[in-house]
Amino acid sequence: MTEIILEVKGPIGLTVEAEAVCPHRLSGLAPGEMEAQLVWQGPAQLPLSDFFEVEVREGEGEVRIAIEGDASRIKRIGQGMRSGCIEIDGSCGMHLGEEMEGGSILVRGNAGSWAGMEMRGGLLEIEGDAGDHVGSAHRGSWRGMSGGEIRIGGSAKSQLGGGMIGGKISVARDVQNFCAIRQSGGLILVHGRAVRGVGAEMTGGVAAVLGGIERFSPGFVETGMEEDPVLGGEKRPGTFIRYCGDYAISKNPKGTLFVRG
Repeated sequence: MTEIILEVKGPIGLTVEAEAVCPHRLSGLAPGEMEAQLVWQGPAQLPLSDFFEVEVREGEGEVRIAIEGDASRIKRIGQGMRSGCIEIDGSCGMHLGEEMEGGSILVRGNAGSWAGMEMRGGLLEIEGDAGDHVGSAHRGSWRGMSGGEIRIGGSAKSQLGGGMIGGKISVARDVQNFCAIRQSGGLILVHGRAVRGVGAEMTGGVAAVLGGIERFSPGFVETGMEEDPVLGGEKRPGTFIRYCGDYAISKNPKGTLFVRG
């Protein structure tokens, strides 16, 4: 495995858009060529070396990118990623793993909004908290995440899985508003609580909130109880109330919402 170590040089003011930080884009380049890859900071295109110290440890097989330091002002890491792995030893900015197709990304801190937007495959793991719109669709689009898996070790903000059509998202703690909005496929599993609007405009897929929902969406109808349902390939202990919806937008919705009683 070839290892590319990118060490953030220091504090970053204006955010940097770094689509170049992706295994298939850096694979096969000499260290000087990597340093010369262009990234955007506001209206200017600047070399990667303006923001990172670059070290390469040559090997065979897939590429592993290790990012060290505070990357919270760096956006679009792993955008369109196809293979290999990225490990971020800290937090990172928005659009992490956008349109990701394969490989894996691990963040040992927090991630900004739009992580995993329209993700198609691979594994995205965030050990801390995540912002808004994780696994969601672009503005103006109805098709969000379609494959792969997102794991969040902390909490997530609003519109988690917006427009989701496939794949799996799990959140270890709480979510805010409109989780699973416009979901039509896939699985969203929230181990903590949700605030309101879960499953609004939902037409398919499964969403489960183990810690309860503060304010229910009005278009959901209770359809029964289940003991220890299997969700995401694992048995979830307890009594769950099963709902179907969202009847506010369809006469025959196929969305399923589980809430532990």
